[in-house]
Amino acid sequence: MDSKLTLKLDKYVIDKAKDYASVHKRSLSRIIESYLRSLINKNKQIDDGDFEISPFVKSMVTGVKIPDDFDIKKEYGNHLTQKHQ
Repeated sequence: MDSKLTLKLDKYVIDKAKDYASVHKRSLSRIIESYLRSLINKNKQIDDGDFEISPFVKSMVTGVKIPDDFDIKKEYGNHLTQKHQ
């Protein structure tokens, strides 16, 4: 059952949110409802310190395993060195 909800938000935020909804051909109400549903996610209890990974982020999984001792700064430095030789 749908119910009405009144929110007070900054006018700029409202205008930009309406533009976003229009571009994505969805109602602003449905976008907000989807966001709130993602927050309450009834299927999982969130413990202190835990957080939920969004479905979008989960969809980006590549299956690549990164070693625990991987030094990104060192590897990036190596990449730049090779790139500019």
